Amino acid sequence: MEIIGPDDALPGRRVRRAAVAGPAGSGKSTLARTLCERMGLPFVEFESFFHAPGWTVRETWQADVLEFLDGDEWAIEWQGEEVRERMTERLDVLVWLDHPRVMTMTRTVVRTLKRRVGRGSKIAGGNVEGPLYTFFTDPGHIIRLAWRYHPMIRARVHKVIEENRHPDLVIVRLRGQRQVDRWLDGALARNLR
Repeated sequence: MEIIGPDDALPGRRVRRAAVAGPAGSGKSTLARTLCERMGLPFVEFESFFHAPGWTVRETWQADVLEFLDGDEWAIEWQGEEVRERMTERLDVLVWLDHPRVMTMTRTVVRTLKRRVGRGSKIAGGNVEGPLYTFFTDPGHIIRLAWRYHPMIRARVHKVIEENRHPDLVIVRLRGQRQVDRWLDGALARNLR
């Protein structure tokens, strides 16, 4: 396993399967979409496998994700506890958005506000995040979840590193949007040529 930064060269082989790890507000979906565009692949958001209308969970989500992962090339968010290991074992590259908590929390609040007024990105299943005032009463409010999950995502990536069960896996650790942009325009662009 190799852990690299934004300016380090990717391995000689072309990246064919990539996942993006990070807490809410880190830009996982945006980066996965960008990777698909640059790899010439259609983008499928992880949440579209998972969420049905009314925040219900689709019964077939795990089978649908695993079928997607059987493909030769893809980029997706590194989510879904029940399928994460299968995803990891197929990866060429895990892009770890290890952004500061203040950055991801700010992004989560702004995104939630935009969605509440109908100007933000859509959520799978036609779902809508709860109003901000429910932050105080709803333990599952996205902003509370974002705060709680930030260190958990870091711990999950550290566990993959410590267990070292995927010797061919490359983990690209990016801290902040400038590093993301540098990596996209530098190391990734060179790899995909």
